[in-house]
Amino acid sequence: MGRKMVTGDTGLRFALLGRLRAWRGDRELELGSPQQQAFLAVLLLRQERAASVADAVEALWGGNPPPRAVGALRTYVSRLRKLLEPERAAGGSPRILVSVPDGYALHVRREAVDLARFEDHVASAGRARAAGQLAEARARLRLALETWQDDPLLGIPGAAMDGHRARLADQRLTALEARLELDLELDGPQPVLAELAGLAALHPLRERLRALQMQALRRAGRSAEALAVYDEARLLLDEELGLEPGRDLAAARELLTVPDATGGTGLPGPGPGLDPDPAAPPLPAQLPGDLADFTGRATHVADLCALLTSEHPGAAAAVAVSGAGGVGKSALAVHVAHRVRESFPHGQLYTDLQGVGGHPADPATVLGSFLRALGVDDAAIPEGLAERSALFRTRLDGRRVLILLDNAHGPEQVRPFLPGPPSCAVLVTSRAKLAGPTSARLVDLDVMTPDEALELLGKVLGRDRVAAEADDAARLVSACGHLPLAVRIVAARLATRPAWSLGVLHARLADERHRLAELRVADLTVEAAFALGHAQLRPAQQRAFRLLALPDGPHVSSAAAAAVLGLPEPEAEALCESLVDVSLLESPAPGRYRYHDLLRLYARGRASAEESPEGRAAGLRRLLEFLVSTVRAAHPGALGRAERLGVAATVPGLSFATAEDAGAWLAEEALCLFAAVRQAAEAPARAVAPAADLLLMMEELLERGGPGPEFEQAAHAVVSAALRLGDRRSAGRAYLALAHGYYYAARIRELVVVCRQAVAASRAAGDALVMADALVLLARCSYHLRRHDEARALLTEASAVFQEHADRFGEANVLGARCRVRQSAGETGPAVADAEEALAVHQGLSDGRRVGFALYELGVVLGAAGRTAESAVRLTQALAFFGDRRNRLWEGLTLFRLAENRLAETQFVEDRPATGRAEEAAQLARTAAATLEEVRNDWGRAHALAVLASALDRIGDHDGARAHRRTAYEICARLGMPEADDLLALLGDEPVRRDGPEPAPVPPAPVP
Repeated sequence: MGRKMVTGDTGLRFALLGRLRAWRGDRELELGSPQQQAFLAVLLLRQERAASVADAVEALWGGNPPPRAVGALRTYVSRLRKLLEPERAAGGSPRILVSVPDGYALHVRREAVDLARFEDHVASAGRARAAGQLAEARARLRLALETWQDDPLLGIPGAAMDGHRARLADQRLTALEARLELDLELDGPQPVLAELAGLAALHPLRERLRALQMQALRRAGRSAEALAVYDEARLLLDEELGLEPGRDLAAARELLTVPDATGGTGLPGPGPGLDPDPAAPPLPAQLPGDLADFTGRATHVADLCALLTSEHPGAAAAVAVSGAGGVGKSALAVHVAHRVRESFPHGQLYTDLQGVGGHPADPATVLGSFLRALGVDDAAIPEGLAERSALFRTRLDGRRVLILLDNAHGPEQVRPFLPGPPSCAVLVTSRAKLAGPTSARLVDLDVMTPDEALELLGKVLGRDRVAAEADDAARLVSACGHLPLAVRIVAARLATRPAWSLGVLHARLADERHRLAELRVADLTVEAAFALGHAQLRPAQQRAFRLLALPDGPHVSSAAAAAVLGLPEPEAEALCESLVDVSLLESPAPGRYRYHDLLRLYARGRASAEESPEGRAAGLRRLLEFLVSTVRAAHPGALGRAERLGVAATVPGLSFATAEDAGAWLAEEALCLFAAVRQAAEAPARAVAPAADLLLMMEELLERGGPGPEFEQAAHAVVSAALRLGDRRSAGRAYLALAHGYYYAARIRELVVVCRQAVAASRAAGDALVMADALVLLARCSYHLRRHDEARALLTEASAVFQEHADRFGEANVLGARCRVRQSAGETGPAVADAEEALAVHQGLSDGRRVGFALYELGVVLGAAGRTAESAVRLTQALAFFGDRRNRLWEGLTLFRLAENRLAETQFVEDRPATGRAEEAAQLARTAAATLEEVRNDWGRAHALAVLASALDRIGDHDGARAHRRTAYEICARLGMPEADDLLALLGDEPVRRDGPEPAPVPPAPVP
């Protein structure tokens, strides 16, 4: 058997190349009756492709099955499952012999079957031979031949087995001939003469063996014996088959008259068998008809036409178009071929290589049909693939012919068709990205643009009908993911249902669970197009395709994929890349992957059908645990917060070399993080707690001006789930996270309510530090509402909790909040002292994350105390801190505080420099306003514009000041902020009427 190969944890391996045998580890299995063995052989020969019941009955009994043939098959299945799957009784292994619709499939690793290893070695040898690596090619062929023990399928009964035996024996002999040819090239004639003589005696009608024997004899200086071999072979062919010698023998005979001066193989280039009158046969014109309604793709059409018709010195033009099923590859290729056909006056050849079906076309068979189309007689077409390919290239020499190969399976299927003459061109379509064919230009075709999809819908359905329902038409093609096949299907459905509106069909597509079922007309379906590609995947690829569709995020990184799949990252990334190669995944950036919307729905459907609920939940749980661990490490503050709040890392996460790398990861993964939190909230109870922990550690995204609405949606989802489950700990944490979102959105009245809910839930759950953090945030709200005594009481309670837990981080946050309360009460000295102590504590902590905020707080209270020079120093330090961490939100807020500082300095200067300081303040305020608009912080932008207006007044630009003050007022009025009344007074306008009850006073800002 050669090297022992195992199948996962089962240890199963099988032999077909000799007597049918099977092992589990080192123990050989008893395979039962001959008919049961025949059924097992049928499954193994299909190499994981399913065998229908009808196919199995035909293979075992031919056209005369017994009355209970189907019942016998079920018996064989039951017995083989007991033999091959003993662990199934204990639930310890996956199903190996799988029932599929109307049939069965055997799922074992490819390397566990000797026939598959033989075929893989032969294919590797072919690649090495094509690359000029002769020694490697020979080594691979030797490994291939070592897998053989005897005649294949020895003793196995069945109507189909004789055909399989003949086919396999021919494959072995072909591999042996290839190895002998390489032996001759690498070692000379002497080592192979005896073996060739023995094989020629066993296979006297095998022309290639005879030709190799003649070649070896000639190179050994025994030309007379070589001529005798030819004469004997010619006589046998005539007597047994009534044929003249073919290309190989004729070429070997001709070389006997040519001195061998090079020491090469002596085999001639292709040439024999050509029609002596190449003008006699009609020119091939095999292109399918072009689509009358072909739409869009203007850039691709122009590029492909240019590539196919431009001069390519030394080699033919070769272009490979890849893309997902239904994306329109074939339509594009046929359209382009018609556009350029006049540039190829000697004909156009076309074939469907059927690469997405279960039985890809045989290149040798297709080459035979191409050669006949080019005028070669059947009798002159050689048998072997290499010989046919060589003759094909020769036949194209001096001609301009276009070859269109549709639906290629892979590069090995395409390579024999690549023409040598530079006057020819080949255009290939494939779901796989054909990196193999030499010099082929690769074009990856994506879905249509929205405008192209609408144009296609209008061409098929009628432009007037589409124009009459323009909005629904746009929504309809969007639901189709702008996939051409899906757009054609919905157009065809609507065309045959004139009473339906576009809105009706869009409503039917709105439910994602049934969308693929709706995308069908007659026997044309999107799902079937996807299923063809899925069927070509290995089991590991199929599992990855299913599971990676489960997370709701817009993409999945290779590290996240590894978590979902429960695999090492290199292995997970390799699987993802293999799915990209066959157009079932997209890779928008290195290490990041995403699905087309409809492919995601298809993959989820497969997951629901083929993965257990526990398996699907486990994948999402692993992802959530990975994200929690990674956010812990994403920046020192999150790690410190996680340690304070008891958030454990249950699995390894990513690590980051710098804060910049960590911040970049947070920004890139933000939407995926929020999606994971929302999805976890809908999962079983044990996913809610890590979701709440993850959300609570993502405050930095808000501090950086991150996506507030997504944060809020995720927090609401976790709050609802936690309340439904009675999980007060998770509810308190989610409430606190939601409070952070409201804090940075300046929604003070809502913030007060949520903070109180966070305090109540975490107090009831005994989650002391979360409760204390909520108390500090609630105290800041009270401060902004000018309830100073209430703020002091809340901070006193929070401080006691932090002191009890020796939490210096929390105590410093209390000091930072209390300094602002004291500043508002006119306690200038204590306010500055609190701010300085808070800064010292944060500087002493290992993470140092809040140092910038402490500098900001100190700068503000120093400015309020009239110590503007000291304030400017601290604010400048804070600005540098935030700049290093690319925290654009707090850069903008600090800039507007610096502008206030410069403006305050002008109050004490009566000479010319005051104008300079006002101009500097104006510039700082402009920059602050632009930065805060960029991060969508309306509160900060309004205050920056108000400072800018004051600075412009000092400079004398009163019109400019009024315009900016007006904008600031409109923002504050929209937010319901009390500063609106102050700004209105400065503008001298009438107050704006507010409908409904007068809101409670709103503080100037949650962040200043």
